Amino acid sequence: MEERTSMSSNPALSRLGYPPDARLVIFHADDVGMCHGSNRAFIELQAAGVVQCGSIMTPCPWAPEMLDYCAAHPELDIGVHLTLNSEWSGYRWGPVSTRAQESGLIDGRGHFWPQVAQTQAALQPSAALAELRAQIEMVRAAGIDFTHLDTHMGAALLPALFPAYVELGFAYNAPVLVLRQLDDYVRSLGFTQASDAEWSAFVTDLEARGMPLIDAFRITPGYGPDEDEGGRAELYEATLRALPPGITYFSLHPNAPGDIEVIAPDRAHWRTFEYEYFRSARLKDFLQREHITPIGYHTLRRLMHAHDRH
Repeated sequence: MEERTSMSSNPALSRLGYPPDARLVIFHADDVGMCHGSNRAFIELQAAGVVQCGSIMTPCPWAPEMLDYCAAHPELDIGVHLTLNSEWSGYRWGPVSTRAQESGLIDGRGHFWPQVAQTQAALQPSAALAELRAQIEMVRAAGIDFTHLDTHMGAALLPALFPAYVELGFAYNAPVLVLRQLDDYVRSLGFTQASDAEWSAFVTDLEARGMPLIDAFRITPGYGPDEDEGGRAELYEATLRALPPGITYFSLHPNAPGDIEVIAPDRAHWRTFEYEYFRSARLKDFLQREHITPIGYHTLRRLMHAHDRH
C-alpha cells in the first residue's frame, strides 16, 4: 500500500520528540477476548515488549476472562475493539445491548452479521451506536481504564457510524483509530464520499482538537493475497522494511495454540505464527537494525490528555 505524501508531518511525532523521518509502529493485538488463545497471546506478547497494546471484543465468549485480567493488571495498554460482526461460521457472538431483530444488528440466529456489507445493509445507526456505547461501558464497569478505541473489521468506519465513532473518542477522552490519509484502507470500508481535500480538512480539525492520528495501516499478511503463506517471517519483514515515516498501526491477530485450530483451521497457522514471531529475538534484532520503534496507545493517550490540559 502506497501512502500519499502531500500531507504535512504528523504533529504527534514532534510532540513525542521524534524527527519527521522517524518510523514508529503500534504493533496491536486485535481480537483479544475472542478465544482463550487470543487472551494468552496478548498477555505473553505485551510482556515480551514489542506488542505493547491490544483491544478487547466484549461480545465474545472469552471476554470475561480478559476483563477480569485487565482489571487486576491496570498497567496493561488495552482498548475496546468495537464489534458489529461475527465472522466465523461455527463460533459466533452477538450484541451486548439487545437481541431485538429490529435493531438491524443480528441475523436470523441472533448473532452479529458475518460481513460488514451485511451490517451496512441492515444498519439502524441509533441501535448500532447504542451497542458501541454498551461495549465501552462493559469495559468501564469492569474497572478498566482503557487507552483507545478501534473497530473490528472496520465496521465503525461505515459512513453512517464514522462521525459518532470519532466523537466517542472525545466523549471518553481516548484516541480512536483514524488515519491521516484517505488511503485504500479507509476507502475499502465504505468511506468513499470524501475527497482528499475534505479528508485533509477533517484531519486538521481532529488534530486541532487534540486527537492523535495514524499515518499508515498494515495488517497481518495472512489477510492479503499471501494467506496460504501468511506464517513466514519474510513477509512481515518485507512489510516493515517498506514502512513510510510516521506512526503506523500494525493490526495483528496472534493466538496461542489450543483453540484457534478448531475455530479457524484455515487461518490458525499464521495466527499461531504471529504469537511465536512477535516474541522472538529475530524480530527484535530486525526492528533495531531498521530503526523502527514500537510504541503503544498509552503514549498517544498521554498526548491527548496533555492537549486537554492546555
